[in-house]
Amino acid sequence: MKIPFKNSILSWGLKKRIHQMELFLKYPIAVQKDLLLNLIEKAKDTEFGKENSFASIKSYGEFCKNVDIKNYEEFYPYIKKLRNGGKNILWPGKINWFAKSSGTTNAESKYIPISREALEDCHFKAGKDMLSIYCNNNPKTSIFDGKGLMLGGSQNTIHDYIDGDLSAILLDNFPFWVNMHRTPDLETALLARWEEKLERIVSQAANENVTNLTGASSWMLIVLNKILEKTGAKNILEVWPNLELYMHGGMNFAPYKEQFKKLIPTTKMNYMECYNASEGFFAIQDQPHSNEMLLMLDYGIFYEFIPMEDFKNGSRDAICLEKVKLDKAYAIVISTNTGLWRYLIGDTIKFTSISPFRIKIVGRTKSFINAFGEELVIENAENAIQEACKKSNATIKEFTAAPLYIDEENSGAHQWLVEFEQQPNDLNIFTKELDSFLQNLNSDYKAKRTNDLILKLPKVQEVEKGTFYNWLKKKGKLGGQNKVPRLSNNRELIQEILALTKKTY
Repeated sequence: MKIPFKNSILSWGLKKRIHQMELFLKYPIAVQKDLLLNLIEKAKDTEFGKENSFASIKSYGEFCKNVDIKNYEEFYPYIKKLRNGGKNILWPGKINWFAKSSGTTNAESKYIPISREALEDCHFKAGKDMLSIYCNNNPKTSIFDGKGLMLGGSQNTIHDYIDGDLSAILLDNFPFWVNMHRTPDLETALLARWEEKLERIVSQAANENVTNLTGASSWMLIVLNKILEKTGAKNILEVWPNLELYMHGGMNFAPYKEQFKKLIPTTKMNYMECYNASEGFFAIQDQPHSNEMLLMLDYGIFYEFIPMEDFKNGSRDAICLEKVKLDKAYAIVISTNTGLWRYLIGDTIKFTSISPFRIKIVGRTKSFINAFGEELVIENAENAIQEACKKSNATIKEFTAAPLYIDEENSGAHQWLVEFEQQPNDLNIFTKELDSFLQNLNSDYKAKRTNDLILKLPKVQEVEKGTFYNWLKKKGKLGGQNKVPRLSNNRELIQEILALTKKTY
């Protein structure tokens, strides 16, 4: 097969990056240590750098002694200064962008500072690297002969800076040649009104030769179904016969994959996962047939890790990359080229390989259920619900779970609200399979379930289609990077969703 000229030129340019990656693959520890000292040198004259004596730091050990690990709430006083117009606070110069994210306890949203260096040397570089890796793994690709459908959020100008979803900030700052090769147009991509945006995306994209997709899985499924509704096609390949790649991240893809396979019924479709967040871009799936992700070590991010058994006991003693072990859960700590210093991002990972360093995301430090000592994490929940779907011939759109507390008459239990795309053959079988897999995956959960001593069988409640969409709409979180929290250790979220169904427990 002859590769089109345009395609071959672009592929050649991207493949050059593969050779550059060999440096951190061969010398990962040295690359990370040099990167840390470079970050410290650049920020030594900032307010934070002076407070923490950056000018005197010559080693990782001195860095640990001088700088405490902080979460967002502890970091917020510095971010507040930036948002009030402060310069040289965490990173040299002025911050012009703040990525809006969820997960804070003291406000509805977090605001993560984004520097020009973070845009160029982290997020944009990562986008090119995904394509570089894809081209290297698929030398006969025709991905550049069409356009990419990219879903993004919205942004607002506040005073003299911009707040918005990270995806919107990236779209608005892409080089012109990138926007020439994507759909929808920029005006549509940045619309704040999701439902109007959806109609315009579908109208534009349906007439394009789309070869690749990028965006959050839950929102991409809505777009694809709307494409079928508009065109009357039986599947997406009837609309976009040259579609070959979906790049996704930000949420576990497993619960959605069967829906994508039904919409895009071909074994030639490729799915490529990344690990990105408002705080940075961290890892890329570099092997086509493995869901492990390569930790990217030259994006201006220095990594540290706290073993989760220590973190749960209140410890903030971190280790650097050279001391990590396989199959051990860690909370991630990052120092970045946007001025986040020893910052707890709230994600937990495991290393699946240390040569090179590859990881899997296993959950969130704050997203879990541990009301009864069961220590249920997202990895358990998503793997179990995926297996329950297989056993009961079901597919799901969304789910969330929370505890039902012990009272004088009842043992505790977990309540699961599930919105099915395809209903299970028998909801009772689905529930029992879910419970069985959770017990196999989590010994603490199994111990609490033994003889219904503390935990009874989960209570799985099916909700009508559109329930989670309506909850996100009510919260003003349609589109962008917004997603439904999978697990909560209290009943606040689940009661909000139940209120929409007018059913409570």
